[in-house]
Amino acid sequence: MPHRRSDVLAHAVDLLDTHGLAALTMRRLGAELEVQPSAIYHHFASKQALLAAVADEILARGARPRTASEWPDQLREICVELREAMLACTDGADVVATVWAFGLGAAAPVADLEKVLTDADAPDELVAVASRTLVHYVFGHAFEEQTARQAVRLGAVDRSLDSLPDFGLGLDLVIDGLRLRLGS
Repeated sequence: MPHRRSDVLAHAVDLLDTHGLAALTMRRLGAELEVQPSAIYHHFASKQALLAAVADEILARGARPRTASEWPDQLREICVELREAMLACTDGADVVATVWAFGLGAAAPVADLEKVLTDADAPDELVAVASRTLVHYVFGHAFEEQTARQAVRLGAVDRSLDSLPDFGLGLDLVIDGLRLRLGS
């Protein structure tokens, strides 16, 4: 039975979440869908294209209604949503950050941050730097947290998860700096 693109993508996300990024191969995905790996290429031109779609799907699944009216709170909502979406899927932070860094996808959070900053009358040069500073902070924090949790769960390290830095406090520090820079 032929699979639709959405079926292949959903199975790829499930495979990632269940077994991690190392297990997400075209060969394994094809085997689990009971098709030749070449059949996957009918829907995704390359593994990079598949990973880009997976990253975008992780973000779509993590989308939440946004209700904030002030720009600092809007930035906070976007960052929290991004973090939670990545943490909800095994190796989600690694996939989303890598896809974004390669320019293959996962661009919506940065575009959303840029829009909030533009609407707050931030200068163009600050919009680009601030949006990337925020997204780099979220990527880095989520990656560290996800990696630490997986390593502890597998018994690979003996680490207290209480030692992870406070995400909210760090985010507030960055947003407070932007607020000072914008004079608001």
